[in-house]
Amino acid sequence: MATTAIAPRMPLQQLRTTIQLNAHLTALRYATRSVPIRHASGKSKGDNRARDQPKKKKKARIEFKQYSLKDAEQYSLCDAIRSESLSHPIQGQLVKRTTTRYIKAFEVGRPPNSPKYDLAVKLRTVKNGPTVRNQLRLPHAVVTSLRICVICPPDSRHAEAAKRAGASVVGEETVFDALKDGRIEFDRCICHQDSVAKLNKAGVGRILGPRGLMPSAKFGTVVKDVAASVKDLVGGSEYRERNGVLRMAVGQLGFTPEELQANIKTFMTEVKKDIDLLSEKVTKEIHEVVLSSTNAPGFSLNGEFRSSNSPPSRDLAVV
Repeated sequence: MATTAIAPRMPLQQLRTTIQLNAHLTALRYATRSVPIRHASGKSKGDNRARDQPKKKKKARIEFKQYSLKDAEQYSLCDAIRSESLSHPIQGQLVKRTTTRYIKAFEVGRPPNSPKYDLAVKLRTVKNGPTVRNQLRLPHAVVTSLRICVICPPDSRHAEAAKRAGASVVGEETVFDALKDGRIEFDRCICHQDSVAKLNKAGVGRILGPRGLMPSAKFGTVVKDVAASVKDLVGGSEYRERNGVLRMAVGQLGFTPEELQANIKTFMTEVKKDIDLLSEKVTKEIHEVVLSSTNAPGFSLNGEFRSSNSPPSRDLAVV
């Protein structure tokens, strides 16, 4: 009769040690699964996978970013340009409001015709759409020392009429040679219809174009009557949209609030007309209007001429 061998029984203490050892090995095995294995380059396999995956591109913004005006502090026109302190009662005490908030306080001691009031009109518009560009004659001229160039035959009657109207540079080849030498001695440029071919042949568009001086029939700077155009430009102003903002000088520091208001109204009326003339597929809206000066920060306007706390406008006319 065959007998089966019976394995000797493991001592109790050795059995406990074996169980504890197996438990430690199991815990260590699961713990090492979450630790990335580093190669000789110092990078793990997971790092390589993350590197090989294509990066997600951020969605490009199609419109210029404009901040909400819900909590913005806005001013009437008279409050924005005031230069004196205001005393008002708070809990029975007179408290002086600081003058550094207002534009004229930044221009103290400067000539009244040197600093300029600048208006910035921020638009809600797409980035790659058509831009607003035009010129107008303000009721009260801001820039009176404008240098105007007229491209026309130098010995023609048009040249004589342009000089009498106030043009500072008149001619064709002499103007082209000066431009190629890097001498731009004018602020505005208009061209007679008969000289357009010579202007294009001269190849000065790469010089005048980036500066916004290239004559164009679209913007009314290629004309038949150069004398009338020069008269319109003398004392006139030009504005052009850049990065969703229109900027233009609308007054001198010595202007009265009424004169400044008339210029601002004229400018805003023309801007609204320009926006209406654009394609129906492109929408532009006025988001904010900011008034500043040569040395002062910008103050957001609320569309009002004066508030209940505004000083008399005759006091604001004094620099």
